[in-house]
Amino acid sequence: MSPFSQLAAARATSDLDAPPAGDQEPAGHPDGVRATARIRAAHNGRVTTLPQLRSDGPFHLRRMRTHGKAATVGIIGAMSAPLGGDRLTLDITAEDRAELEVTTAAATLALRGPTTDAATYDVRLTVGEHASLRWLPQPLISAAGSNLRQTYTVELAATARLVLREEQLLGRADEEPGHLVTRILVHRSGRTLLDQHTAYGAPEPGWDGPAVLNGHRAVGQLLIVDPRIDVRREAVLLGEGVKDGYAVLAPLAGGPALLATAIAPSTSQLRKMLDEAHAHALGR
Repeated sequence: MSPFSQLAAARATSDLDAPPAGDQEPAGHPDGVRATARIRAAHNGRVTTLPQLRSDGPFHLRRMRTHGKAATVGIIGAMSAPLGGDRLTLDITAEDRAELEVTTAAATLALRGPTTDAATYDVRLTVGEHASLRWLPQPLISAAGSNLRQTYTVELAATARLVLREEQLLGRADEEPGHLVTRILVHRSGRTLLDQHTAYGAPEPGWDGPAVLNGHRAVGQLLIVDPRIDVRREAVLLGEGVKDGYAVLAPLAGGPALLATAIAPSTSQLRKMLDEAHAHALGR
């Protein structure tokens, strides 16, 4: 077992409900749901297997039919979540040489629930040497009155490959969004590759103004980390105009990585621009 795999195994047996050092998270509401679902993918010399697939709380995990050597897991919502006061965690590990794709069956809807306390939704991704992880969920919808803090914490080995897509819809039809705060923290070979915070909805100042979303309600990002891709030095502007939204594809300084950030009037247009950014990154 490589040193990176040993680190992943140690994390799997540690107290995963404890927040990362230095982070200040709400303690949660006594009536809120506390759940940690775990996925572990391993390579057996021929194909990727799933030695650990543990559902919990609102997360029902299912093996999906795949072709080739990769494994695919679908996440099905077993209850309404996240609600105010919930503390939810997804812990996903692709061990050395494993190839894993994880998706969700439907959009995630953040609701107020019985309390105005913030809910937390932590996604922890660990990718080993020569392993690949594709995190491709459906959008997160921030409904009126909701209060959610979402965090991605990613640990990558030097030869790991990652595709991480994040899509958010700020409010349902004809309603204001809730309060949504997100953070993406990515380490590659122990060094920080990306640490980004975003915050939308009241009481954040100017979140929908011309300097931020300019009235758009769909926002998303696509992070690609792959030692095999040719990373260009200049940023690329994609999109069809102010009305239909924009996307910017830019290299990251800490490694062979590209980050696309997009805003759009709808989730369908947002997905279209992120797909365009992905194809551009791969040179298609």
